[in-house]
Amino acid sequence: MTVIVTDTGFGPDTHTGAWFDLAANVDPETLAGQLDGVTAVRIAFDSFADGRGFTLAARLRRAGYCGRLRAQGHVIADQYAMARRAGFDEVEIDDALAARQPADQWLARADWQGHDYRARYRKTA
Repeated sequence: MTVIVTDTGFGPDTHTGAWFDLAANVDPETLAGQLDGVTAVRIAFDSFADGRGFTLAARLRRAGYCGRLRAQGHVIADQYAMARRAGFDEVEIDDALAARQPADQWLARADWQGHDYRARYRKTA
């Protein structure tokens, strides 16, 4: 089973359509035209130490992708705010990780916009 993490905590998977699955090492430039009409993209994280999935998400958002974007796999609670800032809507983790890092650890990072350095800069400018 899997657990979906959002800004409100743990929940079930509500997506019923198809996913366009990507590995974290995909060059987004090779995807030209392939995401037309795609409403949900899932990027697989093989290791929490590999940040390429965050870069890929940010590049997809900057290229104009507006659909659902999910990080799947080895993303830890400490990385949740970074995942949201990169453009992910949600994170999919397995039950074992959810047991080691319960919802309160993820929720502690759910205020990702308030703790973004850019938000602090805008307040002083």
